Amino acid sequence: MDGDHQRGEEGKTCGSSCVTEEDRNNPTYCVTDVPPWYLCIFLAMQHYLTAFGAITAIPLILSEGLCLQHDSLTQSQLINTIFFTSGLVTVLQVTFGVRLPILQGGTFSLVTPAMAMLSLPEWKCPAWTQNATLVNTSSPVFIEVWQTRLRTLQGSIMVASLLQILVGFSGLIGFLMRFIGPLTIAPTVSLIGLSLFDSIGQKAGSHWGISAMYILLGIGVSWLVCYLLTIFDVLPSDPTQYGHLARTDVKGDVVNEASWFTLPYPGQWGMPAVSLAGVFGMMAGIICSMAESVGDYYACARLSGAPPPPSHAINRGIGVEGLGSLLAGAFATGNGTTSFSENVAALGITKVGSRMVILLSGFFMILIGMMGKVGAIFATIPTPVMGGMLLIMFGVIAAAGISNLQSTDMNSSRNIFIFGFSIMSALVIPNWIMKNPGFLDTGVKEVDQVLQILLTTNMFVGGFLGFFLDNTIPEVYDLPFGIASCLSSQSWVRYIPFCPWKDSRSEKQSEENNML
Repeated sequence: MDGDHQRGEEGKTCGSSCVTEEDRNNPTYCVTDVPPWYLCIFLAMQHYLTAFGAITAIPLILSEGLCLQHDSLTQSQLINTIFFTSGLVTVLQVTFGVRLPILQGGTFSLVTPAMAMLSLPEWKCPAWTQNATLVNTSSPVFIEVWQTRLRTLQGSIMVASLLQILVGFSGLIGFLMRFIGPLTIAPTVSLIGLSLFDSIGQKAGSHWGISAMYILLGIGVSWLVCYLLTIFDVLPSDPTQYGHLARTDVKGDVVNEASWFTLPYPGQWGMPAVSLAGVFGMMAGIICSMAESVGDYYACARLSGAPPPPSHAINRGIGVEGLGSLLAGAFATGNGTTSFSENVAALGITKVGSRMVILLSGFFMILIGMMGKVGAIFATIPTPVMGGMLLIMFGVIAAAGISNLQSTDMNSSRNIFIFGFSIMSALVIPNWIMKNPGFLDTGVKEVDQVLQILLTTNMFVGGFLGFFLDNTIPEVYDLPFGIASCLSSQSWVRYIPFCPWKDSRSEKQSEENNML
């Protein structure tokens, strides 16, 4: 299809009669359209609320590894910082990156290796930080405890983000995606959700009734019920009793303590440090994030009425995400940035694919990130409410990972073996390593730390095994030792009847369909 004809077809799809009887799935407002200002504001807030749970959850999960369980004020500052940087990177992505209406936010693919790094013996929190009565949040000793961990985490993320910047702006992402298929992506993404089941169970188990209420009624009603049960003193005030963590006053008077206005800035908690083991762990998470984002670009283009993104746009998008992770590391969010799949899905529900809406949502998140009281309010979410939210969120992530297999023949014993073995090994190996910490002893501390982080990061183990097996185990009719893959790309092979050959154009179209 030539360029003029393609633009003509796009005009038919995205013109004034965008919604027709022939195709009810076409967007009402396409990628370059600008809805009325009041609708833009409403939809921008809607996208922010869609991403609110995931963005808020990341610093609250990381606070356990950072020894900040009993420092709600610092938790609120981390929430403000991650909202600020998410908004900033969203603006960069929509303006200079892939230029699709795709929201940027924190990524759970970096949470798992971060928690693996913070669980190393030398980074485990001192016992006294687990006791609220012993923690003095203004003490220099306590401040140094969590800031040392956060600075090392942010430095590791910044170095690892250079990989994503290189892969994106050099165009290597297209080459890598030839080897990363559904059998690699499915276990990797699924294990992001499955790996944190223990932490989620502890939060939800602090009051199963409240957690179940969130699943049925959402965060607003559940939070209100907790508040009412607190002011009427229905929930126990004794910290040792079941249900105490459902109280809304557990985290003290953090809202009054927080400032009205705050401005996050790079290096706000000191000069970043670098851990070699942390860098390798973060690189594993970033590779997962890149693969997932490419799929999001294709889905976002389809839902916003745009043609499939060309390779140069994908390269810019991945490169800008790398710059976003670099900024997130510099600002010390303890995390990076990625495209938000849930906000891509929201485009299909609202039928509004205008990038102006997402651009406005980015500015809205920047504003929220500078409002200290708002971050403090988010930090007071009761533990069981957070548990219910994470139960749904990570369940959906696990299911979304498995859904990548819909384009794969799961009647094939080969594919069933690769996926099943990858998932099971990724659950068994990290669990065994955690129970036998002395097993990894090469005599070189740095090597031991790298192996410890990689082998206790479920998604790395599952993704690596899926990648290795998918690219080494041949299909039923393929020639052994990789001969088929070498021959099939050669045009002259089509004239030899006993050799495999694939039409590169058909293969490219098939890959694009799989992305959608």
